[in-house]
Order: sequence, then C-alpha cells, then structure tokens
Amino acid sequence: MAAEGSEEEMSGNGELEESSAMEASDDPALSPTEMAVNSEENGSLAVAPEAPVGPDPTTFTMPQAAEDEEGELPVDFERLWKAAHDNPQDFTSWTDLLQYCEQESHVTASRRALEAFLVRYPLCYGYWKKFADLERRAGYNNKAEEVCVQGLQVIPLSVDLWIHYINLLLGTLDMNLPESPTRIRSVFEDAVVAAGLDFHSDRLWDLYVEWEKEQGNMKNAAAVLDRVLKVPTQLYNTHYDKFKEHLNGHEPKEVLSPEEYEELRALCRQSQKAERAERAQEEEEEERPPGEEEPATPEGTDSEELMQKIREQVLIRRDKVYQDNEGEVRKRWHYEDAIKRPYFHVKPLDRHQLRSWHSYLDWEIAQLSNDTKDPQDPQQDPNQAATEGSEVTAQPQEQSEDAAVATDDHRVRILFERCLIACALYEEFWTRYTQYLEPQSVDEARAVFKRACEIHLIYKPNIHMQWATFEERHGDLTEARRVLEALEKTLPGLAVVRLRRAALERRAGQLDQSEALLQEAVAESKEKPTLHAFYSIKLARLLLKLGRNPSRARTVLQEALEISPDNDKLHLNLLELEVSGDPWASAEAVQECVTRALAAPLAPHTKILFSQRGLQFAEDYSNSIQSVLSVYEEHQKLLKELGGTKREAENGDEDPEKLSKSEDGTAVAVSAPTMPHVPITTPPPPVMGTDATSQAAYGGYSSWYQQPQYGSYGYQNTWNYNQGYYPPS
Repeated sequence: MAAEGSEEEMSGNGELEESSAMEASDDPALSPTEMAVNSEENGSLAVAPEAPVGPDPTTFTMPQAAEDEEGELPVDFERLWKAAHDNPQDFTSWTDLLQYCEQESHVTASRRALEAFLVRYPLCYGYWKKFADLERRAGYNNKAEEVCVQGLQVIPLSVDLWIHYINLLLGTLDMNLPESPTRIRSVFEDAVVAAGLDFHSDRLWDLYVEWEKEQGNMKNAAAVLDRVLKVPTQLYNTHYDKFKEHLNGHEPKEVLSPEEYEELRALCRQSQKAERAERAQEEEEEERPPGEEEPATPEGTDSEELMQKIREQVLIRRDKVYQDNEGEVRKRWHYEDAIKRPYFHVKPLDRHQLRSWHSYLDWEIAQLSNDTKDPQDPQQDPNQAATEGSEVTAQPQEQSEDAAVATDDHRVRILFERCLIACALYEEFWTRYTQYLEPQSVDEARAVFKRACEIHLIYKPNIHMQWATFEERHGDLTEARRVLEALEKTLPGLAVVRLRRAALERRAGQLDQSEALLQEAVAESKEKPTLHAFYSIKLARLLLKLGRNPSRARTVLQEALEISPDNDKLHLNLLELEVSGDPWASAEAVQECVTRALAAPLAPHTKILFSQRGLQFAEDYSNSIQSVLSVYEEHQKLLKELGGTKREAENGDEDPEKLSKSEDGTAVAVSAPTMPHVPITTPPPPVMGTDATSQAAYGGYSSWYQQPQYGSYGYQNTWNYNQGYYPPS
C-alpha cells in the first residue's frame, strides 16, 4: 500500500492524495499496448447491480469517540475550531484545524476535528485513512475498523480506502484462527464487487491474487485472475501475463476448477488418441521385432504432453476473453485519458474537464441504447439470423440479451458514481443521474437526490427544488413539503422557495395554506420594502384570481403602498385590479388610483403612463363626454408640467427635436431625409352646440389614442415572475 502523503501535501487538497498520485494525473496516458506500471487511485464509486448505490444519509453517523485520558485541548484549538464552524464552506479553515491537531498529536482534538470535517467533506478518502490510523495508534483497533467501514459506506469505489481497510485487518486479526481468512476473503469480495469494475482497480485485484497465493489457494487465485481478465482496467494486459505465469508454474489440476479440468482432460485425451491412431496407421507397414509392443501410458496417470495440451487449451479460451476485453479498453481509453482529476476537490473543474465527463457519459449511455435496440450483429441478414438461431431456444437468447443490458447498465451507473466524486459540487451531474435512474427505479433516483441535497449540495437551491418537484410528481406531497421547508431553513429569505411552497399548496388544493404562507412572507418582510412589495403583489393576485376577493386584494396593495409609496409596481397592480372590475362601479376607484400615483414620488415618465391609462379608461367606459374632456385636460396639464415640448410627441405630432423656427417665428416640421412624413389622423368636425376649442382638443386626444405611443404602457409583465431568486431592488 502506498504511504500516506506528508503534512504539506494533505493541507493542499481535499482528497489527501499522495504527491506521486497527484503528479500522475498530469502525465500523458499510454496507449493500451504501452501500459503504465503504476495505477493511481481515482476516488470513484462502484456498486453491485443488486445493491443500492451510495450510502443512505440517514444511516451515515460517525463512530462514537473512544475514551481517552487526555484532558485539556490544545491552546489554539478553540480559535481554529470556531473559524471552521463560522464558515463551514471554507475548506482552508478545516485543513488548518486538522493540520494543527496533527502537529499537537492530541487524540481528542484530532478526533473531534476529523469527525466534524468528514461530515461536511465525506469524499476526502485520505482523511478517513488518517482517522483510522489515529484510532489504531491509540490502541482502538475496533474503532479503526468502524472508521474504515463508515468511509466505505460513503465512497465504496475508493480503491485506496479498501486496501487500507484490508491491510488494517491483516495487521490486527489473528490469522491462526480459522475464521480470520474467511473474514479477509469476505472483505476482498466486497471490495471487488464495489470497486472492482473501476478503471484503476488493478492494485486491488493484484492484492487479492497475492493474498490467495499466500494462503496456498492456487485455484482461488486463478479464479480471481479469471474474473479480472473480463474487466477493462488500465493494466489489463498485466493480468493476462500473470495468469499465464500462474498456469505455467503449477499443474493444471491445481489451478483449474474440477469441472473445467475434467472437460479439458477428456478433450485432450481424445485428441491424443486420434493422433496415436493416425501415427499407428503410418507405422503399419513397418515390422516390429517379435514380442515388442507399443508402450502404453498407465491408466490414471497424465503425461507431461497431456498437461501441456491442457495448458494450451486453457490459453486458447482465455485469449478470446483477453481480446474482447482489450477492445473494451481501447473504446474507453481516450475518455479515461481526458480525465485529469478523478478524485474529489473543492477547487472548481475547468470546462474541458466537465465536457470530458459529459462526453464519457454520453458514450456509455449510447452503448447501452445500442445494445437495447440492436442486440444482433447489424450487418447480419435478419432472415439468416433467424435460420441460424432456430437451433437454439428463444428463452436462453433473451436471457443472454438481458444479461448484456444489465451489465452495460451497471457500467453506466459506475461511471455516474465516479463522476459524482470528481464533480460532486456540480448540480448538473446529480440531475442527470436522477434522470437516468428515474425510469428504472424511483427509489434509487430518490436516494441520489437525498445524497446530493443532504450531504454535498446543502446550499444549492436548484437541486433541492428539483427534488421537491420529483416528489410531487410521484405523489409524495409530504416529502415535497419537507424538502422545501428544510431548504428555507437552510437559506432563509429566498423568495423563490417561499413561492414554490405556496404553489405546492395551491396545486394540492390547500388554498388557505397557500395564502397563509404568502401572508407570513408579507409580515416578515416589512423591513425590506422591495421584498415586501414583491410578496404583497403575489398575495393580492392570489386573492383576486383564485380567492375571488378583490376587496382583500385591494387592502393588501393599499397597505403595501403605505410602506413603499414609491413602488410603481404596487401602483400599477392596484390600477389593474380596479380596471378589471365593473367599469360602471370602478370609475371613481380608477381615477383615485391615478391621482394617488400622480401624487407619489414616481418618475415623470411613469406618471405620464398612469395618466394615459386613466385617460384611456375614461374614453372606453365613461358615459359623459364632459368627464372625458375633464380627464383629458388634466392629462394635458401633466404633460406641460413634466414633459414640456414632449406634449406634441405624446399626441402623435412630430418629434420636438425635428421642429425648426421659420422667419416669422412659427414652428415648421423638418422631415427626416430617410423617413417619410406620416400625417396625423384628422380630428372629427365640431359637434353642434359645443365649444369648438374643446372639440378640437378632444380631436387631438383621438389622434394621440391612435398612435403607437399607447403601446409603451407595459403593464403586461407586472408580476415579474422570472426575476430570479430575489425581486429587483
């Protein structure tokens, strides 16, 4: 097992990798025919197909601290401990604390620091190793084993941690006891099931083979080599060389299973008999001396020639497996070569690394899709395939195809788990994994959401809201509520979370609960006027549109205006509420809204828009021409006060900047060279019995009403639903 990194190396990275392993990621990868000698730990995670992937966060608990005689903590421990807990996302504060505890060689301080650190950064496998070593040096071997088990629950794909755990057992168990080898073998099996399909798992397989040889179990060693020959790993060719060396160094009967040995022995004996019969025919013409007979091999004994033939047959069979496995390695080699940081670290990955993971996942999933859609050879004639397959029953063929798909699905899951170690802080990969798992198993997808939100992405709101949506889509409203409530406690004041909670209750038919959540938000945000106005608008809209209670909606907006009289969105929504009511009954309320907005500290152009809106309402719904003219005159006065010469432009006349003075002082329109002059609509003729000047002014209003300026009243997007997490300030 590789030695642990130095203190300086541990403080600089999250995974506590040794310096040689860190440097190896920058070296160019060799081709499959020029395999490297060293295999580095990649911190990835694999699981058996039938076992749930990853740990259950609800069962993830640190082992209880062992009793020791140390009393007071080191002098600077409390200061460093407080710095780490005040900002738990600052990785440097934690490494400073851990480094200080190690320098002081204080067991209690080190234990407390490691426990707290590994709860927040459980993927740093090197610190699990240091924690186990700490307990072992203190004489608590059972606690050291518990630490390793806890770490392997979180990162079962960590080859380094498996090897550390096995070496710990080898150093602490009494191998003279009959149950000790059984336990070691059981741990080896757990290790190769969990991490054996990892591309960098060669050291684990080699350790397993060597241990079986030390135990004198040559058949077991050969069986392990047989298994790894089918696994695409970085040092795949060395395993084949070791198998040949193992086979040639022992009698076939000592390394092969009884079934395979008897099969090959019978086959080779039959081949020998055929060869001897052929030679006998060639020697018939030659006369033997009297009494001389052909030497015979005693029954029950195997000649060296037979043993060699058996070895040749074994290698012929393994060579086909080796060639197939080499093809799988070649397919994956350039994807593996592109991954430069396969372990966890808090430092962000560059875009090239993220694209490399996405590309690798795309390819692996595409392989699964190809096997599912076209399990046969694509170049084979379907009729010919049906004819050739008629000799075989359909059921075994279907089982074979299902097994192939299951194997590919397992490889996809392993790759996802490897990716989620290197990219544990990126929501996009967790989301993609849940999308892959959901069609197959809702429970497995839920477990991934749980692992992401409760361990690695506690402060990332998007993945939590996706989890809540997932639970709601599958009918678990209670869990969806719990997820959103927990997120709001973690990130208080996040407006989008409160809106999601209100929307969840509304969709569930709990309109009263939805209203209560918004009312609570309005009450809690009075110290933040912008946020208070935002929630007030949401609550008023709910009361108006779904509660059918315009009176309460009006009250909410009016109370909000007392706190934020300069918020144009509140004025605008109150005006919209009044306009949407009965035009005969709301005429006075509409004009009151306009008057309130004009008296508020709003921008001049905003006041002009409100005045225009009031004028339009009077034109559309007033039953008296005098009331329309009165509103129009007030609008003209406002334009004079706020807009100056802008009045003409508001009424559809020429741009004031395009007007020039003639010699007699009258204004003359200067047409732009590239824009043709468009005359305004001619006002209607005066009505008998009315004042001509008033009618002319009313005609001017009609001209304004037909101009496109009215379209600038942009109240359609008053709700600002896509403003992000917080409403704009």
